[in-house]
Amino acid sequence: MNFHGTDVRQKAITLLRGGARNAEVARSLNVPLGTIGYWKHLDRAKRGECPGRHDPKCPRCDGRDLDEPAYSYLLGLYLGDGHISHYSEHRVPNLMITCTESWPGLMDACEAAMRAVFPANSTCRVRKTGCSNVKVYSKHLHCLFPQHGPGKKHERRIVLEPWQQGIVDAHPWEFIRGLIHSDGCRITNWTTRMVAGERKRYEYPRYFFTNVSEDIRRLYTDTLDTLGVEWKLYTRNGDPFNISVARKASVALMDAHVGPKY
Repeated sequence: MNFHGTDVRQKAITLLRGGARNAEVARSLNVPLGTIGYWKHLDRAKRGECPGRHDPKCPRCDGRDLDEPAYSYLLGLYLGDGHISHYSEHRVPNLMITCTESWPGLMDACEAAMRAVFPANSTCRVRKTGCSNVKVYSKHLHCLFPQHGPGKKHERRIVLEPWQQGIVDAHPWEFIRGLIHSDGCRITNWTTRMVAGERKRYEYPRYFFTNVSEDIRRLYTDTLDTLGVEWKLYTRNGDPFNISVARKASVALMDAHVGPKY
């Protein structure tokens, strides 16, 4: 058994209070992750931050304030790459957003939105091959994401509740950004044109959103309509699941409010 002195424990507490993650502290100090979690719990309890078991308040059940821009963005992420699960009826359910390792900024934005929507709940990242699952645990996930249900999203009806639609109407670009960050992309297309008798290459940016669910695609295009963004249904490889935004003025609007993944 390894014993860790008070100096190591104090270094860990200092790092944790500074915002470092449990796993980062464990790696840097060569201390088991469970020990770091235990030290953090004792430190929070000592400072009165863990008065005992309690359920953080819910915007739907208890009427606490909800960060609506963050929620609109997180809702878009959830409809694209999100999933709510719990491994048994005794476990607290978790919202999991899968983000590829190629876009660390997206993971940061996702976690920031989770923290804003669930300020009293812990978040974490679980690394997988080529991606990370960004998670938040809460007993009230079903209150805030009533679209959850058995089976895949495209196999069931996806309709926003009136209160959700009100948030999307008030913060449409955050919703669009979440959808693009999950199931969309910004690419550069090219074609050739004859100019003064000479064929020249012409490049132009384009946004794509791809989702098998007709309901989710409709939520995306309905919101684009309210924002004045022109779009077209685009069949690619025989699949009519792609929404294209290619008009110059519309791409400029998307660039101003969404931009490429990072």
